[in-house]
Amino acid sequence: MPELPEVETSRRGIEPHLVGNILHYAIVRNSKLRWPVSEKIKTLLDEPILSVKRRAKYLLIELNQGWIIVHLGMSGSVRILPEEQPEEKHDHIDLVFRDGKVLRYTDPRRFGAWLWCEDLATSSVLAHLGPEPLSAQFNAQYLYQQSKNKKIAIKPWLMDNKLVVGVGNIYANEALFSSGIMPDRKANSLTVQECDVLVNAIKTVLTRSIEQGGTTLKDFLQSDGKPGYFAQELFVYGRKDKACLICGHTIESIKQGQRSTFFCRHCQHGEITD
Repeated sequence: MPELPEVETSRRGIEPHLVGNILHYAIVRNSKLRWPVSEKIKTLLDEPILSVKRRAKYLLIELNQGWIIVHLGMSGSVRILPEEQPEEKHDHIDLVFRDGKVLRYTDPRRFGAWLWCEDLATSSVLAHLGPEPLSAQFNAQYLYQQSKNKKIAIKPWLMDNKLVVGVGNIYANEALFSSGIMPDRKANSLTVQECDVLVNAIKTVLTRSIEQGGTTLKDFLQSDGKPGYFAQELFVYGRKDKACLICGHTIESIKQGQRSTFFCRHCQHGEITD
């Protein structure tokens, strides 16, 4: 699933081609995504693009009349084509621009979304989201205050976008490893000092991934069609039974809420005692 670095990489990739350009028209080949494609998108004609922003894992394309809200779902991607090209099997939406360029949305599993909103403040999908992880609002004191009385395990807690947005499975695993914290410890066991280390680890791992173009696993492509370059630098995620790159001990894996969790019991400390 594309996570925050992938979405931010996509935003940075498409922004120079969209902002200041004129959306000539949209082609919607398949409206059946996670939610039906908004009818308004299908009727847009000759609309200037004012900005391309991101909130959590949503791409926000600003027009005079409102906003196109795009979620990449489990396997979606956007890329820029220099001109219109024949569609392939999973190419569901094209935004065709006055200069001939095309923003093409591809989604094999069709779990993404293309929504319309006149005012972001009233958008139901953006309501109740926590702070951005790279913002000043996400800091050690905030995390510590939120952790009080939370008996949930730390890793699924970090992945709750009401706490903080964009810390998906890959980066939660990596940040906890970097922090030396076992993923099944209770959130309320965190000290202020550990929260400081964990916040910095989250910011570092996300920043590094954005700089390197997002994590390529199965489906993610950058907007220029190139894969991202971060997967080769993962320390624990997807490395079950391999040697830890730091200490040489074996990386182990458990399931937490149907998601795979990876850890090194030598480098991380906390609950797991088996």
